[in-house]
Amino acid sequence: MLKHVFSRCGSSRSCGFAAAVCLVASFAAARAQDAQPVEINTVPVAGNVSMLVGQGGNIGVCVGEDGVFLIDDQFAPLTEKIKAAVAKLSPKPVKFLVNTHWHFDHTGGNENFGKAGAIIVAHENVRRSMSKDQFIEAFNANVPAAPPVALPIVTFTETVTFHFNGDDIRVFHVAPAHTDGDSVIHFARANVYHMGDTYFNGMYPFIDTARGGSLGGMIAAVDLVLKEASPDAKFIPGHGEMSGVAELRAYRQMLVEARDAISPLVKAGKSKEEIVAAHPTKALDEKWGKGILQPDAWVGIVVDGMKR
Repeated sequence: MLKHVFSRCGSSRSCGFAAAVCLVASFAAARAQDAQPVEINTVPVAGNVSMLVGQGGNIGVCVGEDGVFLIDDQFAPLTEKIKAAVAKLSPKPVKFLVNTHWHFDHTGGNENFGKAGAIIVAHENVRRSMSKDQFIEAFNANVPAAPPVALPIVTFTETVTFHFNGDDIRVFHVAPAHTDGDSVIHFARANVYHMGDTYFNGMYPFIDTARGGSLGGMIAAVDLVLKEASPDAKFIPGHGEMSGVAELRAYRQMLVEARDAISPLVKAGKSKEEIVAAHPTKALDEKWGKGILQPDAWVGIVVDGMKR
């Protein structure tokens, strides 16, 4: 989700869930912010695949003779800067744009890239979510429907493969995890996975429980990738630094430990407020609770998903 808004909320643990709700509900103003202070940094990953880091979800880029293959596009005000960063990698236009899911910090530039001729591709649930006004319950935030030009024009249900730039790029849907429309992208030759928001490296992940997301689903998505990934694979997370297998395994272990700490309290019939007050993730908070979501806010979201 919207990184800088979460970060402002996360200055102290006492900020808590209520303050997060208040701040994230102001996302509409943030989407229209002046993009001047934001820089787009390019991080080489492997082969012809790079990661662009700016504001919002991490972008994946594959360049070659066939053109540019882009994964996610952050916010609309950043499009020109993103295009400039891509131009340093390739003079060719963006031919395909894949959205890992529907959240606006990953799809905010769709309208601009769509008008420029990019073919937007995503799971069918992404188009369904973007086509209608949405409400993110966890943050009391309204998200307006996207204009037609911003919508994916090619959708799929399970998997689609692009034979592009000398690589076989497999885009596959995972069962509801972060949302109900999550996709993971695997570059076979480069041996790179773009995980979208199923992976928040080094921090607690936001889970859109109102769109089918759950902690159990997040664990299952990571397990699916770890089962097939080779030891030297590289991973682009939705948020956080590019990583290898060790970091992804550590993230998975955190999710499992959090599940095992929170689930018994839910099964015992405790209220969300009681569970948050018990600080069930206390042993994990020092390492994982200093990112986009503070511990109390994250535990509340996890509980919401378990209670659905």
